Amino acid sequence: MSEVRIPSVKDWLFDIRSRTFLLLTLFFLVLAYIAVAKIVVTSDDGFENYLKSISGNGPVDLSMQIFSELGWVLYPILISIILFIKRKTRRLGLILLLSLLVGSMASAYMRCYTGYEKPDLQFSGVHLSITPGADIGVPCKIDGTFPAASTVRATIFAFITGYALSRRFPRGHYLIWLYPIMISMSRLYLLQEYPTTILAGAIFGLLVADTVSKKLKIEIIFDQSKT
Repeated sequence: MSEVRIPSVKDWLFDIRSRTFLLLTLFFLVLAYIAVAKIVVTSDDGFENYLKSISGNGPVDLSMQIFSELGWVLYPILISIILFIKRKTRRLGLILLLSLLVGSMASAYMRCYTGYEKPDLQFSGVHLSITPGADIGVPCKIDGTFPAASTVRATIFAFITGYALSRRFPRGHYLIWLYPIMISMSRLYLLQEYPTTILAGAIFGLLVADTVSKKLKIEIIFDQSKT
């Protein structure tokens, strides 16, 4: 019976000077230009109008709101703090916390200055009787949405924790990517984001998580877990 190969740092991460990093960066810059120039705003609005037309299913509406709330900034930050407090997972917690803070603050400033405002449509489906948690914000005159902050954080969380779980769960650790997928789908369904901003958030989250992980040598967490 063949052994399951454990992903190494070379499999999971990519060098900052690699072709993968360059292509992701160029793709993000193209999306940023598209957002600033509002090239696809008509198609984004059309997609949101379609989603508005299919809302109204009670269980689906409530499920999407629950998934959306799971993307609140406080939850992944609390997990990273808990990991940081524990000695064996301190480096993992530090990498996760720094990545979340950098990603959240950078996306907050970009949402302010790209000028790509949130959809004007209001979700008309069934609502949860809770108040959504506040996001990280900066002094700004518009309610921007590029890149999608929830997707940025969820992608960072999945990237870093997925790598950390790859040794214990060599096959199952990929399931962690359901988290950013469900968060992003829920934000689209609730008319809080556009497809363009979701895609940009995923790419930006990957870039941030990879950069911080490489700089702080995330692969050392496996050596520390043996001690």
